[in-house]
Amino acid sequence: MVKNLIVVSQIKSIAKIEDQPLNVSSDFYEALNEKVKIIIEKACKRAKLNSRTTVMGKDV
Repeated sequence: MVKNLIVVSQIKSIAKIEDQPLNVSSDFYEALNEKVKIIIEKACKRAKLNSRTTVMGKDV
């Protein structure tokens, strides 16, 4: 498993519908963490393809 790339408390603070907090299951955090990892890896590849060593917002 990859190191946590997300902050659980921050996810909990925004997991709401009309200001009503929602419960968040642990598998949600795991799935979100994996998605973030994939996004970062793709952004790194795009930066490299564009001959850059800096990952930028436009790489997302």
